[in-house]
Amino acid sequence: MDFELKTLDLAGASSEKTDVLLVLVPEGFQAGKDPVSRLAAAALQAKDLEPKPGKLLHAYRPEGIAASRVIFAGAGDGSGRRVHAAVQAATSALRSSTAKKLTIVLPPESGDDAVRAAVCGTAESSYVYVATKSKPEARELKKVVVGVADAGARKQAFARAKAAAIGIEFARELGNLPPNYATPTRLGEEATKLAKSHGLQVEVFGPKEVARIGMGAFLGVAKGSAEPLRFITLRYEGAGKGQAPVVLVGKGITFDTGGISIKPSAEMDEMKYDMGGAASVLGTFRALAELKPRINVIGLIPSCENMPDGASYKPGDILTSLSGQTIEVLNTDAEGRLILCDALTYAERFKPRAVIDIATLTGACVVALGGVRSGLFATDDELAQQLMAAGDAALDPCWRLPLDDEYAEGLKTNFADVANVAGRAAGAVVAAKFLHRFTQNYPWAHLDIAGTAWKGGAAKGSTGRPVGLLLEYLMAQEGAGSGAAAKAAPAGKTKPKSAKGRSRAAA
Repeated sequence: MDFELKTLDLAGASSEKTDVLLVLVPEGFQAGKDPVSRLAAAALQAKDLEPKPGKLLHAYRPEGIAASRVIFAGAGDGSGRRVHAAVQAATSALRSSTAKKLTIVLPPESGDDAVRAAVCGTAESSYVYVATKSKPEARELKKVVVGVADAGARKQAFARAKAAAIGIEFARELGNLPPNYATPTRLGEEATKLAKSHGLQVEVFGPKEVARIGMGAFLGVAKGSAEPLRFITLRYEGAGKGQAPVVLVGKGITFDTGGISIKPSAEMDEMKYDMGGAASVLGTFRALAELKPRINVIGLIPSCENMPDGASYKPGDILTSLSGQTIEVLNTDAEGRLILCDALTYAERFKPRAVIDIATLTGACVVALGGVRSGLFATDDELAQQLMAAGDAALDPCWRLPLDDEYAEGLKTNFADVANVAGRAAGAVVAAKFLHRFTQNYPWAHLDIAGTAWKGGAAKGSTGRPVGLLLEYLMAQEGAGSGAAAKAAPAGKTKPKSAKGRSRAAA
């Protein structure tokens, strides 16, 4: 979809040649003398139109207006959140139409948040999955013009919004692919293709390389599948080599049966979304390639299937992680933390300024926060605050949960350094405490996206979250490139070996 930013007021919109003119009407709407303003004012006075978000009024070929269709949408206080709701309601109504060009006119006082909301809201609501359909539904809408009072003042926000929309759609498409398509091998191929076409660096390791490195926890999970694992390293280098990178680690379980601790069959098809963390990392790199900020970012994706097989790891097995810590497997459906712990140890070699892992990790987080906010855990208050602010700005919110040491008591075992599960209570926190053991040498945050990475029911599909949050956070780091936050974390005591070469109860 082609987006264009344009200086456009309601007077100019009256003569705009477009299939659909979408006019956002805020509270306190001030009408001018042009045909669009007069029509909106008359509708408001007759109470046929309300400025509440989501309220719509359609007009067909109104007199004095060039557009064949006009939609007035209530925009509330005009904030990004309200604009997002208004645009999504209006563009959703256009999915069955033949409109190819849409012009959105934002209220004159709209800020950067409204511009981002208009672009991303339109892209999200007009997305159509077609990859595996024999007669795919065409996406008729080809061009979207966003009209603002001063296009020059909103140019930067518009560029960031376009990049976010591209990255979110990239992640959604990967997440929606069926598990026999989106295998670990396919994720490696997508990362390689992305790197080659956008000037990134990539390494893709298979089972032999991962065994040589010493990732015993990751290997243990992958043993039960005929699909070979992949460990993907992406590098975006927009700053000098002296600047410490941010490392993003994405869980890439391309299908999760639960392994020997098998899941219930109901809704197990949704476990193709257990690679939502991996998809979000790839989507974020796709967006970075558009914006080219002056920062360094590393992406790490451990990817495999979790399958029941004669070779599968079992409850009671002891795995030795890359860090050297031993792990007793009490539940094979707590596999995500096992592949992540090795990737988090591997991240140390990059001397990162911060490490953020993203994972559809626990059904407990869905119980705690539902599908509105992702769960956030962090060892560093500044990092947590930056991620929360980024989520709010991107309309991709998260909520911080605790990391008290007492939550790790249940992970104690007589047979290894740590068990991979504890009891039912505070399951999302306990999972985070498990990962915390492997992140002692750098500032770390964990995003549990089990409730936000996809939707079920009639709206079933990947959301692309939290690409918006991650991109907003990374772009904010560009200005901090020469500051203290950019310095590498101190080297840890444990040095990894060098390499040569859900049902919603997801865990």
